[in-house]
Amino acid sequence: MPQLNKRKPWRMLSLGMAALLAISVLAACTKQADESKVKDEPKDNSKVVVTYKGGTITENEFNQEISMMKFLYPEYEAALASDQVREQIVKQEVVYKLLAAKADDKAKEQGAKQGNEQLEQYKKSVGEDKFKKFLTDQKLTEQGVKDYFTRVMTVINSETNKVTDEQLKQEFEKNKDQFTTATVRHVLINFEDPKTKKQRTKEATLKLAKEVKAKLDAGADFATIAKKYSEDPGSASNGGLYENASVAQWVPAFKQAAETQPINKIGDPVETEYGYHIIKVESRNEPTFDKLKDNEKAALKNKLAGESIQNFSENDLAKLDLKINLPKAPAAKENSGATSGAGSTTTPSGTTSGTSDTKAGTAKDGAASEGK
Repeated sequence: MPQLNKRKPWRMLSLGMAALLAISVLAACTKQADESKVKDEPKDNSKVVVTYKGGTITENEFNQEISMMKFLYPEYEAALASDQVREQIVKQEVVYKLLAAKADDKAKEQGAKQGNEQLEQYKKSVGEDKFKKFLTDQKLTEQGVKDYFTRVMTVINSETNKVTDEQLKQEFEKNKDQFTTATVRHVLINFEDPKTKKQRTKEATLKLAKEVKAKLDAGADFATIAKKYSEDPGSASNGGLYENASVAQWVPAFKQAAETQPINKIGDPVETEYGYHIIKVESRNEPTFDKLKDNEKAALKNKLAGESIQNFSENDLAKLDLKINLPKAPAAKENSGATSGAGSTTTPSGTTSGTSDTKAGTAKDGAASEGK
């Protein structure tokens, strides 16, 4: 049977437009020097491919942006040949150019510091030799990558700094379950017999689950019963235990039981897509706003900042008299299996994948999570 934890990595990209937008929202403006450096930069004589109130984007700038996307996400090079995707990327480029220009000095200072940190983390994650090869392959410079990260982080910091305490409290109230954790034990009787691979009827599965519950109600040790009868490969060997796990990551019925079942009471079998679960909640922690940790508050701020950027993209671009005339995409190369420096690139929430401690409610391996 599938693992109960089926949550995909956050912002997993597909070839669909909505999924690509989730990642392309991090796209900042292409390499642009500070005003003090402009005189040292070669003049860009390429044609203008985008015009909008307040600025333009040239073909060279757009190609540089596409190169950055390929640099960070080489496995999605084929998607970057889509006209629809390319148009969305350039729209995000416009958004970040405008928002970066509006950022105050504090956000710019934070962005410069974090942009450099992002660069160093990326280099460390892929190794110096591979990093140089990536640069060469995409015709980028180290300074250009640093500028890219800096502008992403500048915009994120600018939006994060605007979040008020009242907004933070309201967001917490709407997402309390994201911060609730529970320690539970459970026994799963699967709709498919893991030994024979034959499907069980719902009635037969429930009958087996009730038989297990009867043993527990009679006083049998839960951990011993789970090791013997549970068909959840993620927890059976551990006595059915999920310890201090985020309830938000579990499928709805399992989540509801973890949130509402009386402590240390063995509940009636709970049906999910996997089968029937016999659950005992051993402890539950439901924090109040004043008890949130700094990293949890940072996660809320990041979420609000990401929504602010997205709202700007959806609502303000229409007011900019945007005109787009992009060059035709070159034929995409076959994916050679290269992977980017996952674990070090920025995400739309302003965290660093795999390295940030600001993500609240991360699913633990083996937990019954929502979504595949």
